Amino acid sequence: MDQDWAPLAPVPPPSPSAAEHFGTSLPLACRYAELLAREGVAWGLLGPRELPRLWDRHLINSAALAPLVPPESVVLDVGSGAGLPGLPVRIVRPDLQLTLLEPMARRVRFLELCLRSLELPDVTVLNARAEESAGKVSATVVTARAVAPLARLLPAVWPLVRPGGQLLAVKGRTAEEELSRCSALPTDLDRPPEVVRRYTSSGVPLVTVVRFCRKAR
Repeated sequence: MDQDWAPLAPVPPPSPSAAEHFGTSLPLACRYAELLAREGVAWGLLGPRELPRLWDRHLINSAALAPLVPPESVVLDVGSGAGLPGLPVRIVRPDLQLTLLEPMARRVRFLELCLRSLELPDVTVLNARAEESAGKVSATVVTARAVAPLARLLPAVWPLVRPGGQLLAVKGRTAEEELSRCSALPTDLDRPPEVVRRYTSSGVPLVTVVRFCRKAR
């Protein structure tokens, strides 16, 4: 695929709260939004109907994870797809080292385009499945958004979480119900998993995350 093949698509302007979440990194987030709205749609990584809610549902929703990530963490974004939530988190947090793990070659090409266009240091793309990556890659923080139900996600990605690290799984309104259906939790949890919800200052929901913390050795 070539970048020149992508037809022009209207790029939605930043939503009113975008500056609050991206701060001085907002111009970089706008460039990423352009890539999602144009190449991302043209290459089938994002549906055209998602464009009106690109900022609130995808970019800001992803960036809202950033405060949950400890300073200078090594982050692994599993099933990264179009780079969500990994790239918005990295745009907000330049102190992080990020690997985007994605099994589909078409999505990997898009992610590589993003890295060239955004010129982000300390970010790599790995074309592989999570189930095949144990022993090859690991991180202090593993993120996953719209990858699989928790019951399937946990056994696939838990081996990628370093001791003392954590898994941040982005979920929706039924996060508690989905967590209750996980009959086999990891045996080396540091504490019971928790559902974390983040809101704007006016009480608007930003993101819901199920957090699993692994015991340190």
